Amino acid sequence: MTVTTIIVNYNSGALLDECLKHLEAQTVRSDKIIVVDNASVDGSQNIAGAYASVDMLLLNENLGFAGGNNLALSGVDTEFVALLNPDAFPEPDWLESLLAAASENPDVGAFGSRQLCSDANFILDGVGDSYHVSGLVWRDRHGAKQQPNDLVTREIFSPCAAAALYRRKALHEVGGFDEDYFCYVEDVDLGFRLRLAGYKSMYVPSAVVYHVGSATTGGQRSDFSVYHGHRNLVWTFIKDMPSYLFWLLLPLHILMNLATVLLFTLRGQGKVILRAKWDAIKGVSGAFGKRRAIQSGRVAKVADVWRSLDKRLPILSKLFPAKCKKRTIAK
Repeated sequence: MTVTTIIVNYNSGALLDECLKHLEAQTVRSDKIIVVDNASVDGSQNIAGAYASVDMLLLNENLGFAGGNNLALSGVDTEFVALLNPDAFPEPDWLESLLAAASENPDVGAFGSRQLCSDANFILDGVGDSYHVSGLVWRDRHGAKQQPNDLVTREIFSPCAAAALYRRKALHEVGGFDEDYFCYVEDVDLGFRLRLAGYKSMYVPSAVVYHVGSATTGGQRSDFSVYHGHRNLVWTFIKDMPSYLFWLLLPLHILMNLATVLLFTLRGQGKVILRAKWDAIKGVSGAFGKRRAIQSGRVAKVADVWRSLDKRLPILSKLFPAKCKKRTIAK
């Protein structure tokens, strides 16, 4: 089993150094480590350049998480691809655990980690991404205290790409990340398309990482995060939801979007949420164009997609997730 680990970096500073130190300490080492630097201005690309095991891709512009990963993927020929954020610090057996799960589950295309909040003992950053019937997405169990059930391997809708393993063949089959997303929700969209193509996703609790989260984008509640996340979730619903479910759930999706506009306006972010929804609407024709190609190649049954969707009622709290503590990295 061969594996390439890709890290997309943008002004991550000492976080990137700690991430690479954790990768160097893995019980199973990557065959190749690629750091894609999205035109950082903080000198963090020099940190990566000090590691002999790292191949650098220095970009002149910021392509985002989606574009940066796709660029690196275009030159990868290993069987597996591990994605790791520079603010995610894996336990020594992280990669070994993911590869073992992949060996035991050949029908699974993507594997997620047990993400713990940095500097918060037993508080989860997430155990995989959930996709609600309304089209709202969230990191499952984010901010919750770890429970025995969180140590059980299970199928998930999609892994959080901050620390995940993919079969390279599966990624190429579905076309990688959608670069129009730039960042946020692009991993859920990828997981949805993998599911439509017949691949499952699995949560691997023995694969542990400590995640700071949104370290270079101002946090999950920043205008940047709100804009990209709430624009992209509209496109994901349009592109990926099978036709029968699309028309069945469309009224709920519209209602959810109206509710988000109201709630974020009450929170003082009215301008950014309106801009996100307006730009989403402007991109609807492009999303429908992609939808035709995605749905024409769908392998998964509608009933299987329905079973994978989250149907819990109390979803409003997911709009304002709990915060993980921020780790301070000594320079």
